[in-house]
Amino acid sequence: MQELESFESGELKPLLEALLLVSDDSVPATELARATGAAPGEVSQALAELAAEYESANRGFQLREVAGGWRLYTHPAYHDQVGDYVLSWDARKLSQAALETLAVIAYHQPVTREGVRAIRGVNSDGVIASLREKGLVREAGHEADRGQAVLFGTTRLFLEHFGLKSLRELPPLEDFAPDEESKRFIRERLSGRQIGSTLEEAADDLEDERDLLDNDLEAASGLPDDGEALGDE
Repeated sequence: MQELESFESGELKPLLEALLLVSDDSVPATELARATGAAPGEVSQALAELAAEYESANRGFQLREVAGGWRLYTHPAYHDQVGDYVLSWDARKLSQAALETLAVIAYHQPVTREGVRAIRGVNSDGVIASLREKGLVREAGHEADRGQAVLFGTTRLFLEHFGLKSLRELPPLEDFAPDEESKRFIRERLSGRQIGSTLEEAADDLEDERDLLDNDLEAASGLPDDGEALGDE
C-alpha cells in the first residue's frame, strides 16, 4: 500500500485553499485528502484551523462545513455589498412563492404536490418545477396510496445555499409564530393531520360542485328528476 504523504501544516493549508477556490460545491475532507495525498485526519485538522484563522482575522470570507463537506463563503457582514456588485444576483433570487414552497417542502418532506397546495392554499406545480430546475428540490419517491403521487424533498444544494450541515439544523418553524394559536396551527400543519383533512375537504367540495352541475344540466334539459321524458304519463 502506498504511504500517505505527510505535509507540513504550512504546505497543506495553501493547497487546500487553492482546491477550495476552484470548487463549486462543498468538498468532503476525504475527497480533499485524495486530491492532496494527505491523511484524512490531517486534512480535517487543517480545514478546522483554516476556518478558525479566517474567523480570527475577520477576513472577507469564511470556511464552513456544510452538507457533508467544506466550502468558502463570503462573510455575511458584506452580503449586501456583494449582492449589489454581482450583476446576476437578481436573476438568482427566489420569489416569495418560491420561498414559501421551498419552506413547505423543507419542513414537511417528503411531501406531494397536493400536500404543498393544502398548506399554501394555491397550486404550486409551476413553482415546484422551477425549484427542481434550480436544483433545490428533487423527487424523493412515490406515495404508497393516492395513486402513487410523486413525493418531493430538498437537495444537497439546498443545504449548501442555506449554510446547513443537515436538515436537523433547520430552525424550529414555531419560533417565527407571533402567538400560541399560530404555533398550534404550525404544529398541526407540520404533523400532517391538517393536510389530510384539507384534501378531504377539497374532495367534498369537488363532489358538491359535481352534484350542482348535474342538477343544472337536468334543469336545462327539461327532464324531471325521475328522468322520464316530458309528456310521459
